[in-house]
Amino acid sequence: MLDTVIKNGRIVDGTGNPWFYGTIGLKNGIVVSVGQSVGEAYEVIDAQGSFVAPGFIDGHCHSDLMILDFPESEIKMQQGVTTEVVGNCGLAPVPVNPLYREDLQKYVEPVLGKAHKEWRWQAISDYFNELDHSLIAENVASYVAHGSVRISVMGFDNRPANQSDLDEMKHIVEEGMRAGAIGLSIGLLYAPGSYSNKEEIAELCQVVAKYNGILSTHIRGEGNNLIPSIQEVLWIAEKVNIPLHISHLKAAGKRNWGKVMEAMEMIESARSRGMDVTCDVYPYTAGSTMLTTLFPPWSLEGGLSTVLGRLKNQSERAKIWAEIAEEREDWDNLVASTGWDSVIISSVNTPHLKSYEGKSVLAIANENGKHPIDQAFDLLLEENGNIGIVYYHMNEDDVRQVMQYQNSLIASDSLTCYTGKPHPRLYGTFPRVLAKYVKEQQIITLEDAVRKMTSFPARRFGLGNRGVLSEGYQADIVIFNMDRIEDKATYENPAQFPEGIQYVFVNGKLTTKDKVQTSTKCGCLIKKS
Repeated sequence: MLDTVIKNGRIVDGTGNPWFYGTIGLKNGIVVSVGQSVGEAYEVIDAQGSFVAPGFIDGHCHSDLMILDFPESEIKMQQGVTTEVVGNCGLAPVPVNPLYREDLQKYVEPVLGKAHKEWRWQAISDYFNELDHSLIAENVASYVAHGSVRISVMGFDNRPANQSDLDEMKHIVEEGMRAGAIGLSIGLLYAPGSYSNKEEIAELCQVVAKYNGILSTHIRGEGNNLIPSIQEVLWIAEKVNIPLHISHLKAAGKRNWGKVMEAMEMIESARSRGMDVTCDVYPYTAGSTMLTTLFPPWSLEGGLSTVLGRLKNQSERAKIWAEIAEEREDWDNLVASTGWDSVIISSVNTPHLKSYEGKSVLAIANENGKHPIDQAFDLLLEENGNIGIVYYHMNEDDVRQVMQYQNSLIASDSLTCYTGKPHPRLYGTFPRVLAKYVKEQQIITLEDAVRKMTSFPARRFGLGNRGVLSEGYQADIVIFNMDRIEDKATYENPAQFPEGIQYVFVNGKLTTKDKVQTSTKCGCLIKKS
């Protein structure tokens, strides 16, 4: 007897091949048969009128702490997501040097959220063990995060790494790779990653390459410096001969719209030379990050508490003010190219500031009779620096172009946000692709969309036998109705689950049925295969 049979569905198997009618048999967490007749089962699901696909894989998100605080993972399960990849953009809760624990926690909080549980780890393997021994509803894989590694060795020092620093960082990276990390992530936009030169990253990547890992990069600039920033990471990957994945490829700021075409040509040129380069995209024209990202890199030296000290010092405050107020060539001044009306406060902790969530910095400044730069500074001081933002800086045509690109996969880049108004991509990314770009605009086929959300990320990130509905693969499965599929999350009201996701299986167990989550938690830590 099989555990489960799914019959009468249109199977989109994840390979990009056309859908076909068939029946799928599951046993002991594995797909054991795909065909017209597969035998009897304890449970039979009739998928008449629906599509059956591999569970979606969110290959770029920031759920490192949320997966432990909320192990039922309802926000992602409701989208059909069965696997997440964390540790992105150089941001992770490990490794932890006790000397810099508080700095690290403040550093990651606007992106990863504030942990509800005590951090009981120091080494990367400790965190992996925490995941491995926790009852979680979905699967998770992780990078070694360069920014967190650098903090553990150098704090927020704005200087090149010396040989002693490099040796210590290489030791930590190797420990993480041995523990099962899929590669190294870097966030060259964020301090302290922004203080690193390409030679430092290349040397660390030599360790990653020994374990057949991948380099995933939030490049140094996505606006005016988009093209040289891509050249930088291509140089690193070519020097070390390591696979390269460019996260959330975009061109930020109106003057840069259209540059994604040149960026994709650079990727294709690299591939023609034998380099293994890919990218990902999310289906929205707004991004989300921390408010301090809009500051000049030098001002972030020393960590968040030092930044707040600079904002209280009139001369340093004036210097930061002046740099934010104008376009820069030496760093990507995102707000100068988009305007403060495009910067929306998404999350604050202080109760009397909650009314600002969902409002632009410009609107708040007008309410208070302040210049928007001063308003941003004052908000940071009141919130001890922990402010999340959504900012509109992309072009819809660029999003479509990258989504259609054969070497791009789809990921959410969702930040953890327990309150406020998070970016709707946290709740809606994967149904939005199906509803808007497959069904409504028809810019990609259903089969290719599913490939970009299943087999492509599974293969790219070394997730083993996942991402394809074929015999011998893990039974991570989503059943959805394309007539009803709809992402409900909006910028104004983001905390809404989508419609049209009917069933979700993780490792062969039913975890979600008609928007109701079961108590089953059978996810696992996926180690590099």
